[in-house]
Amino acid sequence: MATHEGTWAYRDRFHERFARTYFRPFGDLALSSIGVGTYLGDPTDEADSAYREAIVAALESGSNVLDTAINYRHQRSERVVGAAIDDSEIGRESVFLATKGGFLPFDGERPDDPGRYVYEAFVEPGIVDREELAAGQHCMAPAFIDDQLDRSLDNLGVDRVDLYYVHNPETQLQARSRADVYDRIEATFERLERRAEAGDIGAYGVATWDAFRVGPSDGSSLSLPEVIDRAERAAGAVGHESSHFEAIQLPFNAYMADAFTAAVHDGRSALEVASEHDLHVFTSASLMQGKLAREMPDRVEAELAGETRAQRAINFARSAPAVTSALVGMGSTEHVEENLAAGTDEPMGANAFDAIFE
Repeated sequence: MATHEGTWAYRDRFHERFARTYFRPFGDLALSSIGVGTYLGDPTDEADSAYREAIVAALESGSNVLDTAINYRHQRSERVVGAAIDDSEIGRESVFLATKGGFLPFDGERPDDPGRYVYEAFVEPGIVDREELAAGQHCMAPAFIDDQLDRSLDNLGVDRVDLYYVHNPETQLQARSRADVYDRIEATFERLERRAEAGDIGAYGVATWDAFRVGPSDGSSLSLPEVIDRAERAAGAVGHESSHFEAIQLPFNAYMADAFTAAVHDGRSALEVASEHDLHVFTSASLMQGKLAREMPDRVEAELAGETRAQRAINFARSAPAVTSALVGMGSTEHVEENLAAGTDEPMGANAFDAIFE
C-alpha cells in the first residue's frame, strides 16, 4: 500500500524536476498531480506490452498515481498495472493505486455472446442477482462489489488498493428510482467501510461521468451532498466516527467544465462541494480522449503554460480547485514524456482560472 514514508520519499526524489505545486497531499500521502489513466486501448497483447512499458516509464519519471478499473480493456488494464508495478524500480509503498467496480467485466476479450457470458460467469454462480442488473451490465449490490474488489486485488497482485471507486452509480438510474439508488449506494458504502476496516482499501469514492455535472431534472443526476451524507450514515452504521469516503472522479477539461461551472448542488458546483467537504478530485477525460491535443478554445489556451497543446490541456485540469490529480491516458513512453512535462509548469492561479469563466 502507499505509505507516508514511501510517497514522500518518492516526492523528494522527483520534486526538483517539477514545478512547486506538482506534488499534492492526499491525507498524509504525497501524490503527483498528473496520474496515469488506463481506460483506452484495444484488448490485445500488443497494447498490453505498450501499456506496461509506459506505466513503468511513468513511475520512474515522476508520476505515482495509477488509475484503472476491473472492466477496462476486459481486466487487462488491471493486470498490466500490477505487472508494471512489479517491473518498476519504484516500490509499491510509493505508488497510489486506484481501481473501480460496478460494471460486469469480460475476461481478456469480448465474448461472442455477451449475454450468455454474463449469465454463466455471474448470474448462474450466484455472484449477481439478475434483478440487481441495470442496462444488462451494471451492478451495485454489496456482495457483487465484494467479489469485484477481491478479483481486482488478485488482478493487481496486491493486498490493498489505496482508493476504490464505485463506478458510475448513475447507471443504476436506468433501472430504479433515485431514492432506491441512494439506498443502494449507502449499503455499498457500508460494505466498503468494512473493507477499509479490514485493510483491503485505504479509502473509497465514486467515479462518475454525468452524475455530478447535470441538474436534478436530468435522468443521470445524483446529489453529491446526498452521497456524502450516505457515506456518513454508512460509517456510523459500522461504528466509525468518520467515513472513508475521500474522493470523487469526474470528467473535467476545457470543453467539459461543468464540474466547475454548473451550480447543480443547491447552488454550488461539484468542485465547490468537494472543496467544502475536503474531498479529493481526480479528473478523467483530461485530454478529452485526444481532442484537446488537436484543438482548444483560444481564450483558455492563451492563459495556460505548456509547450504543446496536450500539456496546456493537462495544466487546465490541474488548475481547478479541489483537484488532486489529473488523469491522462498514457499508452506509450512518448505520451509519458510529453504529458509529464506539463508538470514542469505551474498551473493557473485561482484568479486567472476564475477569469476564464467570467
